[in-house]
Amino acid sequence: MSTTICQVMGFLVSLLGVGGSIMATAMDTWSTQDLYDNPVTAVFQYQGLWRSCVRQSSGFTECRPYFTILGLPAMFQAVRALMIVGIVLGLLGLFVCIFALKCIRIGSMEDTAKANMTLTSGIMFIVAGLCAITGVSVFANMLVTNFWMSTTNMYQGMYQGMQNVQNRYTFGSALFVGWVAGGLAFVGGIMMCLACKGLIPEESRYKAVSYNASGRNISYRTGPYKGGSGYEADPKTRKGVGYEEPPRSEDGRRPYPSKYDYV
Repeated sequence: MSTTICQVMGFLVSLLGVGGSIMATAMDTWSTQDLYDNPVTAVFQYQGLWRSCVRQSSGFTECRPYFTILGLPAMFQAVRALMIVGIVLGLLGLFVCIFALKCIRIGSMEDTAKANMTLTSGIMFIVAGLCAITGVSVFANMLVTNFWMSTTNMYQGMYQGMQNVQNRYTFGSALFVGWVAGGLAFVGGIMMCLACKGLIPEESRYKAVSYNASGRNISYRTGPYKGGSGYEADPKTRKGVGYEEPPRSEDGRRPYPSKYDYV
């Protein structure tokens, strides 16, 4: 029962994580305009992975997609790729996990096959969570770098008596959604890996090795070397016309000494 509960909980948590990753990727509020120095403004700007939007004080919002790919920064494209890879792996993991649930019986599928599928889906969820966390963290690092560079340029312009107004961007709500979603997918993958251990049958987990004890009826044959006193004649020269070798027992020894042994 505990294995089934762990597996189902891992599936549900991973489902929330993958859904959150999809939501965060589609959101337009990855970066929002910082209003610390200018709380009252007629235009509010925010950007996402796919388009940038402008919202006016009247409530009208206009969004413009990015019509270029090569013109975007390399780190920005890397964030896109990480989020897409995480979503694809998460969806594949959910598809595999549905058939791996212990409460669902499909034909005559054995517990060993379900255990392997559970482990596979768990690994997919862990990688998907890491991709989401890494992508969001890279974007956040870009925002922090640009924020402090804009702040430095702004204060330098003030000291020089120049009005240098620059828009600074800070963390948007999509970043926090992505962090939480990546963490949920990672935790769900760990729970699926733990559930895999309980699905492995006992007989396959502990494979006993049997050792056959040597009995009296087991014969042991020696190698080609046979020790002797060094004064025995070559057995090939002892055989002649009418030579008959006495019968041997099962262990390869003669039951009684032969006359040819003393030649």
